[in-house]
Amino acid sequence: MPFPRIVMLLIALIVIVGLLLWLFASLSQLLWQLSYTSPFLADVLLFLIVALVVLLIGVVIYYIAIVQRGERRSRRRAQRQIQIPEDRTDVAEENLRAIQQQLTQIQDEVARQALLARSQEIEASLSRGALRVVVFGTGSAGKTSLVNAIFGRIVGQVAAPMGTTQEGQTYSLRLKGMERRILITDTPGILEAGVAGTERERLARQLATEADLLLFVVDNDLRRSEYEPLQTLAEIGKRSLLVLNKTDLYTDIDRETILAQLRERVKNFIAPTDIVAIAANPQPVALENGEIFQPEPDIMPLLRRMAAVLRTEGEDLVADNILLQSQRLGEEARQIIDAQRRRQADQVVDRFQWISAGVVTVTPLPGVDLLATAAVNAQMVVEIGRIYGSDLNLERGKELALSLAKTLASLGIVKGAIQLLSTALQFHVATFVVGRAIQGVTAAYLTRIAGKSFIEYFRHDQDWGDGGITEVVQRQFELNRRDEFIKAFVQEAIARVIKPLKVDS
Repeated sequence: MPFPRIVMLLIALIVIVGLLLWLFASLSQLLWQLSYTSPFLADVLLFLIVALVVLLIGVVIYYIAIVQRGERRSRRRAQRQIQIPEDRTDVAEENLRAIQQQLTQIQDEVARQALLARSQEIEASLSRGALRVVVFGTGSAGKTSLVNAIFGRIVGQVAAPMGTTQEGQTYSLRLKGMERRILITDTPGILEAGVAGTERERLARQLATEADLLLFVVDNDLRRSEYEPLQTLAEIGKRSLLVLNKTDLYTDIDRETILAQLRERVKNFIAPTDIVAIAANPQPVALENGEIFQPEPDIMPLLRRMAAVLRTEGEDLVADNILLQSQRLGEEARQIIDAQRRRQADQVVDRFQWISAGVVTVTPLPGVDLLATAAVNAQMVVEIGRIYGSDLNLERGKELALSLAKTLASLGIVKGAIQLLSTALQFHVATFVVGRAIQGVTAAYLTRIAGKSFIEYFRHDQDWGDGGITEVVQRQFELNRRDEFIKAFVQEAIARVIKPLKVDS
């Protein structure tokens, strides 16, 4: 039991005991007086005193039992929480299975196989037995020198000009006490000029997002062009160590000043203990006797911190990275599926808009209203819903179609569509034909707006969003009243609706 709670209980107990003593003293005096004047009332008072004491004892016992029961429940909950921790590896595996099931919905064979291959690569990473560390930074920060120093042998061109590392180069390392191998990848430098430099930076960023642990190397205070990619990688959950290299070029005071500036700039996403200073390739020093002394690389602070992170967080870093990669893959799959569904739904809308035009043109009505084509639009809603995995019946489709038709009318979109299309048609066909065709063309146009609105409705899991149906319909009307669209729509309407009328005439 917490100490403050114990103190409060003791104070309350002292107050209660004091009140009870006063009460019993008063009752005893009253009982003694009554025993001489009225023995019967004295007996009744004695009975009440005994009953009160029994009641108080019962209340105390009941309260103690409740407190103990609550504490036992708390202990059991805490034990359950300790015994059943969240297994990130299981979460990653489950997420991968869900994505692979999702991939079966992709109709494009090439895209499906490509994403399936990537999902299998991610799945294999769970059991690859290695942790991937990626060295990332500008081309002059000394990334290759750092890799050299880590391995103690030449694996690249030290002091190379920017752009030498053309693609990611990976090397294997073993740390004492760790079963997993460490794969260290040296990436191309970022912020290089030219088309080739941009492509190398794209590769470097891709490798960085696939890292279990990122070593972001700088040789001075962070520039904005360095800060932004580091922050972006942190925002997606990438574990990073910020490495200040080339410290041999600075005085002790300057080095501490730069480190303080780095800690301040990245305090929101990198801990101070994850910012380390090294000298991967110290500059030669001329001695008094004229000899040149080459200092040994000073990278032990980084090796100690990297080893500590990999040993304590290695398994979680792998699982978190797999989860991140699978989430990115899942998002890519969702975008492909969404584009696929939108193409299919657009075809449904295109087909039903001209069906509505035909129905209204053949049987003209006094006014243009989607209520006149409710059955047609209801079937359209059902088919769009089926594309998005929603099995609506025709009755529900009719309810949705009528609801949207009323919204179109209440917003004045029906009237606006008539005016818009009447003006556009008068520039292309004779007046007498316009009079007969305007209802059918307008019905097609309104059906299109309705269909496009329902696509948004089903895309968002049958939810109109915060703005409701009104905002969705207004947005679709604005998108479909642009000059370039109206011109193309009128041309198609002439071919599908007006030319057949001329033939009939």
